[in-house]
Amino acid sequence: MSAPAPPFRPLPLPRQSLGVLALLASVFCFTVMDALGKQLMAQGYHPAQIVWVRMALNLALVVLVLAPRLRVVARSSSPVLHVGRGLTQLASIALFFSALQFIGLAEATAIMDINPVLITLGAALFLGESIGPRRMAGIAVALLGAMIVIRPGAGVFQPAALLPLLGAVSYAAGAIMTRMVRGDGTATSILWSTGVATLVATTVVPFVWQPVATGDLWAFLALGLVGTAAQALLIQAFVMAEAAAIAPLGYTGLVWATLWGWLFFGAMPDGWTIAGAALIVAAGLYVWLREARTTRPARPPEQGARGRNG
Repeated sequence: MSAPAPPFRPLPLPRQSLGVLALLASVFCFTVMDALGKQLMAQGYHPAQIVWVRMALNLALVVLVLAPRLRVVARSSSPVLHVGRGLTQLASIALFFSALQFIGLAEATAIMDINPVLITLGAALFLGESIGPRRMAGIAVALLGAMIVIRPGAGVFQPAALLPLLGAVSYAAGAIMTRMVRGDGTATSILWSTGVATLVATTVVPFVWQPVATGDLWAFLALGLVGTAAQALLIQAFVMAEAAAIAPLGYTGLVWATLWGWLFFGAMPDGWTIAGAALIVAAGLYVWLREARTTRPARPPEQGARGRNG
């Protein structure tokens, strides 16, 4: 008689695959957070109030998780850079949410997605990283795509469309400062940036605060929880997988943003917006490919001699 078959056990997913899933989940959560913010603004709440709730809940959860080692984690070797990171993080979120009062979720997301090529440009200008004509071409194409979405000079142009563009610049500045930070761990970076952003937002929110209706409490709570989950998933994604392998998946946010805009706000991007977004994505993928090739470690020489001699 043959031995009984062993019980079925699913094979564990490799870390790279888990990183891909984590990033996809993070992007999904970020777009849900954006949709919740747009919905709350439609109810009459000021963007500063929404941003404050998002940052304050994030900080509370971070402090709760880090409580046993809070004093150690709070020590930083680059406090000035962390303050700058917190300010740029707050600015990018505030600018994006402010734009959602006037333009669609898909349009704002498409413009914000220019930030990867802006990071490449900023790294060349401020960190001395090399940038050749091909990367410059990718940056130019991405800017062209953003201009197509914004359409300055056209009858459909709204000044508010410049807000997510400024948000992308702010986000890129924060990313450059993150590259400049030396000697601090991920937990320290999160604690400082979230703490600074919450502190600054707290100085503004009393002037715009509106009592929260009972029926809107769930949306504010979900906004903070989903935003925190998105950030945690994003960090885990880059811990488990190579950045070059998963970075392009961030563009899936355009799909979700378009879907939420259609389902909840009855808005669909027009042909110009789709064309501009396609250029931004194409330029971002091209720049990513160039980054991946230049940072790929040199391939070791093939062991052909050993095969011939032994």
